[in-house]
Amino acid sequence: MKKFKKHIVSILVASLAVTVLPGCTDYLDKAPESEISADEAFKNFHNFQGFVEEMYFCVPNFTTGYWNNSFNWGEDEIINVGKDYFMGYKVDQGDFWGWQSEHDGWQCGFMDINAFTTDYAPDQVANRPTLWQGAWYAIRKANIGLANLEYLTDATQEQKNIIRGQLLFFRGFFHFQLMQYFGGLPYIEEVLSGGKLTLPRLSYHECADKAAADLREAADLLPVNWDETSTGAPTRGNNDLRINKIMALGYLGKNLLWAGSPLMNWESTGSQTYNSDYCRRAAEAFGELLSLVESGRTQYALVPFEDYKENFLTHGKSGLMPGSTEAIFRNPVIEWNRSNWGQTRCYGTQFLDPEGGIIFLPTANYVNYYGMANGLPLDDPDSHFDKSHPWKDRDPRFYHDIRFDGCRLELGGDKGADDVRYAPLYTDGKMRDQIKGSRTGYLNYKFVRDDFNQWDKGGAANWGANNHLLVPYMRLADIYLMYAEAAAEATSVPTGKSSNCVLSAIDAINTIRARAGVDPVNAKYTGSLDAFMSEVRRERAVELAFEAHRFNDLRRWLLLNKYPYNIKTSQEFQRVGDLTGIDKDSSKGVDTKNPQENEVIGFHEEVILTRNFTDKHWWLPLKVNDSKMYVEFGQNPGW
Repeated sequence: MKKFKKHIVSILVASLAVTVLPGCTDYLDKAPESEISADEAFKNFHNFQGFVEEMYFCVPNFTTGYWNNSFNWGEDEIINVGKDYFMGYKVDQGDFWGWQSEHDGWQCGFMDINAFTTDYAPDQVANRPTLWQGAWYAIRKANIGLANLEYLTDATQEQKNIIRGQLLFFRGFFHFQLMQYFGGLPYIEEVLSGGKLTLPRLSYHECADKAAADLREAADLLPVNWDETSTGAPTRGNNDLRINKIMALGYLGKNLLWAGSPLMNWESTGSQTYNSDYCRRAAEAFGELLSLVESGRTQYALVPFEDYKENFLTHGKSGLMPGSTEAIFRNPVIEWNRSNWGQTRCYGTQFLDPEGGIIFLPTANYVNYYGMANGLPLDDPDSHFDKSHPWKDRDPRFYHDIRFDGCRLELGGDKGADDVRYAPLYTDGKMRDQIKGSRTGYLNYKFVRDDFNQWDKGGAANWGANNHLLVPYMRLADIYLMYAEAAAEATSVPTGKSSNCVLSAIDAINTIRARAGVDPVNAKYTGSLDAFMSEVRRERAVELAFEAHRFNDLRRWLLLNKYPYNIKTSQEFQRVGDLTGIDKDSSKGVDTKNPQENEVIGFHEEVILTRNFTDKHWWLPLKVNDSKMYVEFGQNPGW
């Protein structure tokens, strides 16, 4: 997208505050709400698309929006001691107010900051879009566009469909993004004039139905691939981020599955079970999408496992956005090299990057969701998991995502790395430092490479490395997993499927496992819905690990406050072998050729944090000023 021209838009944001914001448009020199008449501003596709494109820049970048970004708030991750200003830490303390800028002195969150803008450069971290302001701003803008469609006269029917489809998508998408955190809200379908407001908070189901109507119509209007349309021809090869039919179907299904989930069904009906009708509708949306993918009629496909990291990271490719063929929906901002200086330095500890400082660590309880290559969970008696050889024959995604004791962390042989080269992550090992190292006995390498250290210089602020980290909002693997959940719950059997897709729920899970080289779901987990759903939840935990899904999954499943989902643990053990002088040579007691064969003793977990949540923690609190603005826009329970 081209360099945007600045203008000032006076706009009534639907959070009920009149704000003057710096806006941006690709084509228009002036805001359509200022001196330009509506029939001029919206008369052709070129002008109208310029108006639409600001909404793309209302999508917050949760991965690298700030220098260091906390976006995993479930039981999946813990932060090194002393870094108490991140939302992940605040959630651990039960402080859900922390999402708000008023309670975030560092202004580092993606949900709310003081300096909201849609007109920002890739090197900016202080001024950027965030969810609360951006969603309401974009919803307002979508409604303005929909109200002015009659002025789009100099356009083909295809162009009119694409404009309307994008507007409807963004209205549904941004309402959904808010609903999943805050519950039912007013669903804004008109341009608010600033008069007295009495818009009620709807139930979650009522909101979801309205979002579903918008997303369904958007899917019917939008092309699968802009490159294959005459409208997209001028930008052919650069249309990957533009809203299309697959994105609309993906969020249609996700919106409906969330509505069918226990938390949202409880809020709307009082029942704490899945709602089979919403699950059926979700399965139909996902089934329509997967039928297009499976028949080769889309540009999307699962990335081969050997290229799995390209879903999240590109290295030495001149800032190419990660995602390859699998990413469906991403933040649109292409940042250049910021990852080198920020988020990629948050995973290897200060022993590998002395200036890293912030360390986001996988918890031991979460790592142990990674089962065996035979497809069974660790606690299954037939899994062959051996506590004396805990790294052996594990799910291949374990070896991709996690660095464990004995893994080689420095590749070139620099003598200065001897004491940490082979990841001394055993109990009391060199890297088991609560401030500078790992609190849990594990490191998260899903988003970084093994040469991201001070010696190999693949990352660690090496300007020439050209690293680009970006976690997508939605990728194809997630669609398969959501389809499996929806189809099984809609039909009450693991073999269930939608009417428009040949895949069953079991087939969908096994598609993802096959890509990673993991055996299919074992028959002992396909005999009942409860047994199968335990594997669905575990598969989501593994495949989508650390991608900002777990917190919302635990909430919608009504598991956030239940054991063992409310604890965070460390892995404690000792190496078998001579540990003498380990601080000088970390290879002691290690099979340096194959760390999977390493033997340990005393393998067990210890609880390092217990989260004490009550019923109020199912939803985030609204801003106090907003919740007091008028009676019908009330605060969430307990806050």
